[in-house]
Amino acid sequence: MKAKTFRTWMEHLQSSGRLAVIGKPVRLDYEIAAIAKKLDGKKAVYFTEVENYGIPVVSGICSTREDFAEALETDTYGIIPKFTEAVASPAPCNVVPDVEAPVKENVITKNIDLMKLFPIPVHHEKDSGNYITAGLFIVRDPVTRKQNVSIHRLQISGKDKLGALLLPRHTFHLYKQAEEAGRALECAIVIGVDPVTLLASQASTPFGVDELEIASALRGEPLELVRCETVDIDVPAYAEIVLEGKILPHVREPEGPFGEFPKYYGPRSDKEVVQITAVTHRNDPMFYTIVPAGYEHLLLGGLPREASLFQSVRQTVPTVKAVHMGPGGTCRYHAVVSIKKRNEGEAKNAIFAALANSFDIKHVVVVDEEVDIFNMEEVEWAIATRFQADKDLVVVQGAQGSKLDPSTAEGVGAKMGFDCTVPLNSEPMRYLRIQIPGYDDLKIEEYLGQNNALKSVHIEKK
Repeated sequence: MKAKTFRTWMEHLQSSGRLAVIGKPVRLDYEIAAIAKKLDGKKAVYFTEVENYGIPVVSGICSTREDFAEALETDTYGIIPKFTEAVASPAPCNVVPDVEAPVKENVITKNIDLMKLFPIPVHHEKDSGNYITAGLFIVRDPVTRKQNVSIHRLQISGKDKLGALLLPRHTFHLYKQAEEAGRALECAIVIGVDPVTLLASQASTPFGVDELEIASALRGEPLELVRCETVDIDVPAYAEIVLEGKILPHVREPEGPFGEFPKYYGPRSDKEVVQITAVTHRNDPMFYTIVPAGYEHLLLGGLPREASLFQSVRQTVPTVKAVHMGPGGTCRYHAVVSIKKRNEGEAKNAIFAALANSFDIKHVVVVDEEVDIFNMEEVEWAIATRFQADKDLVVVQGAQGSKLDPSTAEGVGAKMGFDCTVPLNSEPMRYLRIQIPGYDDLKIEEYLGQNNALKSVHIEKK
């Protein structure tokens, strides 16, 4: 399995020519983020010389759909079905003893100073400081013993303190239960895991589903875990770094601003605080960072959302073929849905189903099955030639949206759907796409000569 661990995946990237090794000294403030952004979608980056640190930094390990497909051992069209199946059928993990867990090779419980230990970057100009952006945040439900995994932006607020943005989802629910009981909520922050586990952490699931068990299902074998030193949390045994801690009750401190996925800044406000109680890491650890709003960040959030979106639309329109949330819409705000239309009105039903799937979704385009929804030129063509605003447009006013969308009024705004499907009773030639016979099977190399080079020709001048 190429993506068995963070290190095996790194080795695979290097062997396939998709890892850029930066041997020149780089600064934590902006330079790491700038270089990684330049190579975004092209290569992963391995920074061997980070100023004042002996630990390398890695970014961009999965910044294309093809990368995630390869890690999942499928193709780009197989990502969503495979992910959906794993979400529906989680598989148990395997807890191993400390001696079998590389992440326990080094254990630190005293005099913790995160910035002295690890090269944690500053990414954007107005960010309030150094941020952990790729940490799997794990908490446990004390009643069911099930764990919940998510990713939150984590600001370095002190030597052993983090400011955390906890959105009103599962982790926040468990924290509020603990806070109302007057106790802290134990947590672990895991940095540097394989891309399959990373993707599983973002699954949209009912409360009580353990995302690490989804990772086991995706892998086809149990994910190996190990119990933490100071908290009752199980973490991936082959992770690079683990920070153990507690979310303090009734404590809020300033966090932000921070550059977020819409390519704008999330504002400064008082947020929850994590007190770090222990650090464990592998020998010669690598620090992994995700550049916010880069392809890696967007796809990591977008692919699991596509799986959830597909399920929602299928309940209303069973003939849905595929869905896509592209980077132009931050992999959250725009959805393109492909259906095999059998009845008039189905496209509009698909629009409402998509909008109901997530408050983040703002614009929905529904097209016929022959339109390539992963090619935005094709989608734009469908809008241009199969859509009339007076009859094909759906507008919803005053709906809940994303508070990180600056065009909304504190998250409340309008939503819109485009029915770009062909009317079922249209004349056969009216929407018939032009095509050249033999085009799809033609091998252009046979016409270009050896080495795919054009043969030199003599053009007679008159």
